[in-house]
Amino acid sequence: MRAVVHHEFGDPSQVLNVEDVPTPEPGAGEVRVRTVLSAVHNHDLWTIRGTYGFKPELPARAGTEAVGVVDALGEGVDNLEVGQRVASSSTFGVWAEYFVAPAGRLTPVNDELPDEVAAQLVAMPFSALALIDSLDLQEGDWLVQNAANGAVGRLVAQLAKPRGINVLGLVRRAAGVEELAAQGIGNVVATDGEGWREQAEKITGGASVKVGVDSVGGPAANDVLSLVGQDGTLVVFGAMGAPVMELSSGDIIFKNVTVKGFWGSKVFPALAPDRRAALFGELVTRAGDGSLTLPVEEVFSFADVRSANEANFRPGRKGKIMLRP
Repeated sequence: MRAVVHHEFGDPSQVLNVEDVPTPEPGAGEVRVRTVLSAVHNHDLWTIRGTYGFKPELPARAGTEAVGVVDALGEGVDNLEVGQRVASSSTFGVWAEYFVAPAGRLTPVNDELPDEVAAQLVAMPFSALALIDSLDLQEGDWLVQNAANGAVGRLVAQLAKPRGINVLGLVRRAAGVEELAAQGIGNVVATDGEGWREQAEKITGGASVKVGVDSVGGPAANDVLSLVGQDGTLVVFGAMGAPVMELSSGDIIFKNVTVKGFWGSKVFPALAPDRRAALFGELVTRAGDGSLTLPVEEVFSFADVRSANEANFRPGRKGKIMLRP
């Protein structure tokens, strides 16, 4: 079979190749899946660079989320069937024509859900929903986040709304406000203009912001912190702009702000099975009723995986980059 492989860590547009490798056989409790469509996530590309929390042995495969069709069952698997459509979000190496995953990590997907949605429904949307679920926010509470026009930012805004949670979004350019408005996402402020904090306070009506979510790092983290209210919490979700956060000690001390991290790879395994199922059910409902939209920017073949990396970081990208075998 063909698979995307890299023999060294570095820029994905330079180190990724498509190679012929042995087709894997499922072991006990495992399932082989024929890949139909796979999402390209930032954490996939950071892993290829060698800068993520998980660093595979070289030569390494790539990709973590895909939708596919069950192709073969390992010994003891009785909850899935050959030919069944499934999604996987935590299986490393899915940028391949086939991949093997533990049966427990695969989620059955109904036929009504398009491949473009199923291939990106679990990882980022589930992370966004699990984040919201972990914050103990009540109806009417306010949350502020930066990178509001990024994938996670858009998801948080959409998934918080049905729960009655208010979201104030920060973007780094005025065009981002218009992009989000076109997707039906409001309450967004661009930090590249004067008086943006006053605009933010006008949006919240002076209400205390209970939680801030930083996905950028650097000075952008402090923009979020400056809007968090007394006894609030700053959650570090990502560091797409800088690996170091520049935070005002005064804001943390005098407002008694708690700073903590959130990493889905640690949070998901700790969720009780019934809670995990409930959250996934909520995602399917939101995708079905249109309150959660998951646009796709472009679909690339494995042969064009290097171009897919470049497209992922194209300014103004409005949807997910996908890979098809």
